[in-house]
Amino acid sequence: MGNTDNSFEEEIKERIAAGNPAYHVHKKLFTSKLISRNVELQLYNTLIRPTVTCASETWVLNENMINKLMIFERKIMKKIFGPTRSDDGYWRIKSNQEINDTLKGQSIIGFVKNKD
Repeated sequence: MGNTDNSFEEEIKERIAAGNPAYHVHKKLFTSKLISRNVELQLYNTLIRPTVTCASETWVLNENMINKLMIFERKIMKKIFGPTRSDDGYWRIKSNQEINDTLKGQSIIGFVKNKD
């Protein structure tokens, strides 16, 4: 579709913009206590991620584009994994590092790079 970094960046912005409504349509599934986290992750991998990574084989990723994709994914993962109770008894949102550790290398960036 594009042949310059700017056009790839625009395409990624458009894909993320398409991913947001895809998430919001299914938001109740991702925040439901009746659905296990594994099922929520499968839903993300089959409903949201393909929307965002469509035609990603042609992308040339730079640091800025990687950050935008990671921010999008972490936003959804924080909804899926929810808050964590800390040692002092207070609830807190998981950190980015905790999200990355939980994904164990199965991030959207790894998916895009392996899709080539």
